[in-house]
Amino acid sequence: MQLLTLPPSPALATSIRATAQVFEDPKSQALLAHLQQVAPSEASVLIIGETGTGKELVARHVHNLSGRRNGPFVAVNCGAFSESLVEAELFGHEKGAFTGALTAKAGWFEEANGGTLFLDEIGDLPMAIQVKLLRVLQEREVVRLGSRKSIPINVRVLAATNVHLEKAINAGHFREDLYYRLGVVSLQLHPLRERPGDILPLTRHFIAEYSRRLGYNAVSLADDAQKKLTRYGWPGNIRELENVIHHTLLVCRDSVIQASDLYLSNLRIERQEEASRTQDESADALLQRAFQKLFEEQSGALHEKVEDALLRAAYRFCHYNQVHTANLLGLSRNVTRAQLIKIGELVVNKRRPAQSSQGNRVINLSI
Repeated sequence: MQLLTLPPSPALATSIRATAQVFEDPKSQALLAHLQQVAPSEASVLIIGETGTGKELVARHVHNLSGRRNGPFVAVNCGAFSESLVEAELFGHEKGAFTGALTAKAGWFEEANGGTLFLDEIGDLPMAIQVKLLRVLQEREVVRLGSRKSIPINVRVLAATNVHLEKAINAGHFREDLYYRLGVVSLQLHPLRERPGDILPLTRHFIAEYSRRLGYNAVSLADDAQKKLTRYGWPGNIRELENVIHHTLLVCRDSVIQASDLYLSNLRIERQEEASRTQDESADALLQRAFQKLFEEQSGALHEKVEDALLRAAYRFCHYNQVHTANLLGLSRNVTRAQLIKIGELVVNKRRPAQSSQGNRVINLSI
């Protein structure tokens, strides 16, 4: 079993980060294979996953498998700084650049020079800082706050997010060009509930770790406890599992953990499922009302009108990207392209008509 763990830190006691990661489930094994392929490159990597799924652990593994493994690995939470300080933290500042800047200070990019900079919660960056970050990634140099001198940097950037950046782009909260710059490679971390094969290996790791800390002898897991753990939805992912095991060992009366010893927050699951049902019902109700209005006000060729309107809306939602539109609608790219041409959303390049020797006009279409 391949196990990843974070370096020991007192701060992790109150952290929501995952402190361990395994790759036993088939989905995790596929992720590991992809990770091992892209890690040796210098490409930027965007790691996508819910809170507590182990994004920093994956970022550290990418760093350790790369040619920068002997350089520094610097992890920064972009949501941990106020908007007024985030620029100075990332890019550094000179003495007197702002009130309280008593000395010059290097930013995180300079600290990570020769190694890897991990930008967690990248979606929390203010738009103004996103512009400067894009420039740094393109120019490979930083300018400290209060300075006009550029400083060359040699840093590989890994970014992570627990939000859908595509939605943030559509809402005007995240720059599309920065998204593509950061996401040369994307690594999708599935939530723990979607990779049940990892639950028991992680459980055994946490049992061993906390038993050692508490000075306990070997502790085993009863069959009913195993079933209870694998059937639970884990909304807090790996970090929640760690907390559950820690609490269980504190209250467990013997060296065998029974199902009754496990305290799982069923209320959170019920709320999550109820919210999901409500959201699905709401979307269905909106569609039904829209169709009802359409039936009342329109007549004839409704299927074609709805199909064309859906294609136009999807094409604009995907920022006029044919491949993304095809994926969103579940169509092939060729079918999507043909339909876009048909409804006039995609303009076909036409060459200037040429006159044949017989006087007939020949039109060449470049598609």
